[in-house]
Amino acid sequence: MTIKFQYNKTALQSLNKQLKVRLKALPTLKNKEAALRLEVKKAKDKTFELEKELANKMDSNVKSMGLWNEYIPKLLTISEVKTSSKKIAGVSIPILNKIFFNEPKFSLFEQPKWFPQGIEYVKELAMIVIEKEIFNRKMLLLDHARRKTTQKVNLYEKVQIPGYQDAIRKIKRFLEDEENLSKSAQKIVKKRQQKQKETIG
Repeated sequence: MTIKFQYNKTALQSLNKQLKVRLKALPTLKNKEAALRLEVKKAKDKTFELEKELANKMDSNVKSMGLWNEYIPKLLTISEVKTSSKKIAGVSIPILNKIFFNEPKFSLFEQPKWFPQGIEYVKELAMIVIEKEIFNRKMLLLDHARRKTTQKVNLYEKVQIPGYQDAIRKIKRFLEDEENLSKSAQKIVKKRQQKQKETIG
């Protein structure tokens, strides 16, 4: 990115203003980036933890897998997943509030005795899966924001701030040279005028 500028005092003021804005914003952006990085790690760890919990829960039921051929899926369905949102480092993320299930009544005389326990087990699995999805979504949203913030930090730190500083140096040097030339020219004119006076005198 090349910073376009003109060699005059107005441009110098404008560039100084832009530079100040970026220098002031940089520490805030760096803090935001650090906060987002930490939150991404937390969400990632929680997702991994829930994945392990789900795997363990399913492994614990391996012995009774054959029984599940009798299970009737419509005995438990999800009717609603209530979520809300909160902001972390300026990013709106989902929070799981409650999961509502539909549990139609059934006769224990007509169905296997293990069904109530089986329904509770399916409910637990569903809750882990949904919570994992929420944390995964949270992680993706936070990571997207972190990447954008990192890009902005790099743009300010590596491109714009050095670019503005360089442009300001160039304008200052140019204006100083111009001033020195003007002073030199004035001295030459004065000397000429003095010589003319002396010649006339």
